[in-house]
Amino acid sequence: MRNCDVAIIGTGPYGLSIAAHLRARGVDFRIFGSPMRTWLSHMPKGMHLKSEGFDSSLYDPDLKFTLGAYCKEQGLPYADIGTPVPLETFCAYGLEFQKRFVPNVEDEWVASLRRSPAGFQVTLGSGEVFTARRVVVAVGLTYYEYVPFELAALPQAFVSHASKHSSLDHFQGKKVAVVGAGASALDLAALLHQAGASVQVVARVAKIRFHDPPDNINPSWFDRLRSPVTGIGPGWKLFWCTNAPLVFRLMPDQFRVEKVRTVLGPAPCWFIKEQVVGKVGFNLGVTIKAATVQNGRVNLELADNTGATKSLTADHVIAATGYKPDVRRLAFLDSDILSGMRCIENTPFLSSNFESSVPNLYFVGITAANTFGPVLRFAFGAGFAAPRLSKHLARSASRNLVKRELASTPESTSPRETAEPVAR
Repeated sequence: MRNCDVAIIGTGPYGLSIAAHLRARGVDFRIFGSPMRTWLSHMPKGMHLKSEGFDSSLYDPDLKFTLGAYCKEQGLPYADIGTPVPLETFCAYGLEFQKRFVPNVEDEWVASLRRSPAGFQVTLGSGEVFTARRVVVAVGLTYYEYVPFELAALPQAFVSHASKHSSLDHFQGKKVAVVGAGASALDLAALLHQAGASVQVVARVAKIRFHDPPDNINPSWFDRLRSPVTGIGPGWKLFWCTNAPLVFRLMPDQFRVEKVRTVLGPAPCWFIKEQVVGKVGFNLGVTIKAATVQNGRVNLELADNTGATKSLTADHVIAATGYKPDVRRLAFLDSDILSGMRCIENTPFLSSNFESSVPNLYFVGITAANTFGPVLRFAFGAGFAAPRLSKHLARSASRNLVKRELASTPESTSPRETAEPVAR
């Protein structure tokens, strides 16, 4: 058993970025999870990121090992704006980031987290039990899959969430209904079509709102002034979301929740449009009134805003209906922790340093969005969270990690230097 100062639960962009900063600061921590698991196992192979290249990086303390730097090393296509980032490239980059900056990742899952006199008692899936003085919850999207209740009652063989599919080959020759109007839905529709499936898209919106392609990859100062480019999109509204999350935190609760829900609504990328228009079916402006299984197939009863109905049959329905953060779905959290936590729409209200009302328990990523704003819904938000949280944790951190690293490295090499990128 090895107790620690900080335990990090999650090894995606947030968990790895925070760990890289803590390691550079000499903070004693342990980090648990399978690196980049959500991206590797819960997103379909062949997709491209919605974000541009410049805002698709993880965050090392010196901001040197960016996605652009990795692509240059590997001789891969890359541009800050205008060149879609393949999922496979982003995953490979994330794994390389982990190897260089967070080599101490433990590929374990956390079974339970409960309070103890010394902080928190952490139980791992392997059976190990240890104490952490502080805990950072950096879990990914997959804890929060949302399936509408009309579909949730269907047998599992006939309905699944979009995050369940990294490979789509088994849908060849099948008729598949994809429910949703965002990037996930249209990406899946395109990839299903390429895999040989017959695809029908079902959505409440009357028109799919594709993002426009970047019309100016080198904007002038006037263009930047009129519509500043940010890590989550262009425009002044998004500029304030990305640059003032601490101000956003001071806004009234319902204002924050509404903005997180409505800012940057469902919208597929521009490069998907030609892959779906004229190639998959669209059922727009409709809601699902009922979903039943008849003769081994799913029957969806759809209704438009006039009340007119029609039926759609499919072999399988994929709910590309997004995610709804809810800490009650984090099964490893003890009931005592949940009952003592102040929440906003079932997500923790956080201090300016990401601390919940349960002392020494911190949340980042999408779980923190209702406090800090839409930027925390995206990997780009790790650029705000990692340096701020790590600085806060380092103020009263144990120095055991510094001692261990100094004992295992040459005298001329500091813990920070061991985290530097290795030149190839």
